[in-house]
Amino acid sequence: MRRHSFDLVDYQILQELQVDARKPAAEIARKLGLNERTVRNRIDRMVEAGAIRLTCIVDPNYFGYVITADIFLEVDLDREQAVIEALLAMPEVSYLAFGQGTQDLSIEVRFKNNEQLREFLRSGLPAIPGVHVKGYALVPRILRNIDEWMPPPEDFTAE
Repeated sequence: MRRHSFDLVDYQILQELQVDARKPAAEIARKLGLNERTVRNRIDRMVEAGAIRLTCIVDPNYFGYVITADIFLEVDLDREQAVIEALLAMPEVSYLAFGQGTQDLSIEVRFKNNEQLREFLRSGLPAIPGVHVKGYALVPRILRNIDEWMPPPEDFTAE
């Protein structure tokens, strides 16, 4: 992975964008005492480097998806790619990652009610050949999500 040097000005710009990704560069520039073109160039540089993505985050709760669960799966190695494709095609799956073990996958799922989660665990996952549910945990409240995470300021010092 190629790493670019970013500084504390970039960090401040990112803090502003995290609050509101639609905030105009001119407004950020005014708040930070910078030139608007400088702010635009720095945002463009971070996007082009792949350090940030400017994207839309949908709040599942707003749409009634109030049930969240983390599910831990064991997958037959010879069916791994097919399982991954099946899980990626499921709208209930909001997160999919390889787990610590060689056959493990971790998924996060969203539902409107407990019955939908129950049906997913009893019928949805077992319908995928090669998947075995190792365990799951209901998530009563997410305290920090990926869209709120940021590296510490010391990661923004020019090298």
